[in-house]
Amino acid sequence: MSKSKRIALCGVLTALALALSLAERMIPLELLIPIPGIKLGLANVVTMFALLFLTPREAFAILFCRVTLAALFAGSVTSFAFSLLGGLCALTTTWILLHRRENWFSLYGISAASAAMHNVGQIIAGIVIMQSVNVIAYLPLLLIAAIPIGFLTGGILAVLEKHMAHMRLE
Repeated sequence: MSKSKRIALCGVLTALALALSLAERMIPLELLIPIPGIKLGLANVVTMFALLFLTPREAFAILFCRVTLAALFAGSVTSFAFSLLGGLCALTTTWILLHRRENWFSLYGISAASAAMHNVGQIIAGIVIMQSVNVIAYLPLLLIAAIPIGFLTGGILAVLEKHMAHMRLE
């Protein structure tokens, strides 16, 4: 695939991730899962998709642009820090586990681990921003919620991979 097509694809994926991120803020998930701040992580599906079909560098660029634009459109410096650190932890985890996938991990497991590490990253951001380790008390609830949410996003990713396997771009 030509460089210009790769750049265009990254732009489309960034726009999709941003739209999913902003749309997710409108879903009152607290009605189903009574844990404040829980989201479905649909934008993370785009990041994981990018790691499957593009390079890690392109996946990082998509993540960084999405987080930056979401903070500009509907967030703050604090939401930027939480999203970026969580996203970087999730991206790194996904990248590491995808390299072990053939023998060890399914996309469901990778996605659940990615969701859990996103929450760990957010807790680290919370500790730094709030200057208190008491934030860590919230982590067990987030990790419990990460399992079903990660399986959901893993299922979406598995369907995408199955139907787009012919599109390997590297």
